[in-house]
Amino acid sequence: MIDLGLSKLALIGAVALVVIGPEKLPRVARTVGTLLGKAQRYVADVKAEVNRSMELDELRKMKESVENAARDVEHSVQTASTDFEKDWQETTAGLSSDALAFEGSHSNELQLPPPEYKHPGKNWRLKRGATPLWYKARHGVRTRALSGAARVARFRPPRAR
Repeated sequence: MIDLGLSKLALIGAVALVVIGPEKLPRVARTVGTLLGKAQRYVADVKAEVNRSMELDELRKMKESVENAARDVEHSVQTASTDFEKDWQETTAGLSSDALAFEGSHSNELQLPPPEYKHPGKNWRLKRGATPLWYKARHGVRTRALSGAARVARFRPPRAR
């Protein structure tokens, strides 16, 4: 990077004042500032794009490793299930069909009926009745809706007699 100190900037400003002139110098300085800002934004965008592409490559590698691990787990589960099925066939091969039917009849008697469905909603009656009426009356909680005429009549000052 270019090392610009205060003395070098002052020298560049003095030369620009002499060459460009005092009338055009503010407009040229604004133009140079906007061009430098655009260049900085462009460089920042390029850096961000490079970082995104690097992160995308890393994510692809991670995805491949996870997929390989999932395939390995799936393969091990399949081999374990086939081994279990073979062992089950060997174990149940010696049992007679009468013994299996006897066990099946007892298993039906022990089954419980499914529980009744209960709606998970709130019990609004319980919530509504949680505050006692004497508390509502003492603290001015309205229990009924008032019409406009009833509200006016309620809050009208008493007549002088």
